[in-house]
Amino acid sequence: MDDPGAGKRVGAVLFTCAYNAVRSPMAEAIARHFFGKSIYVQSAGVRKGDVDPFMITVLDEIGIDASKHRVRTLEELEDWEGLNFDLIVSLSPEAHHRALELTRTSAVEVEYWPTPDATLVQGSREQMLDAYRGVRDLLTRRIKERLAR
Repeated sequence: MDDPGAGKRVGAVLFTCAYNAVRSPMAEAIARHFFGKSIYVQSAGVRKGDVDPFMITVLDEIGIDASKHRVRTLEELEDWEGLNFDLIVSLSPEAHHRALELTRTSAVEVEYWPTPDATLVQGSREQMLDAYRGVRDLLTRRIKERLAR
């Protein structure tokens, strides 16, 4: 898939998913870890969820502390600081739909990165953690590729 924003420098990025509990806070923490000095990073969900402890665990495995993450919705973020981002990366279909709605009122680039929902995996604790690790590793690769430009 061609990336229309491939050549543009990103100064502020927002990661969105359904609940701001796994995928978007994971992406936020990874992006802050690698680019936090040069890019403003936030995350938000369409709806309010609860921080997922497996998300915190798999980030901790690679030396990233997400334990202080506080869940927030797009509406809360908009009320607190506005949605002044160069790029919104949506990680779930619902979030992508909502992000596209935001382009009606602000000039922002939106990219959809289909990302598996690790919370849907059933099985042993280790099988579930492996699903979260897969999401973590996928997001790490995509974030490094996209934001390093």
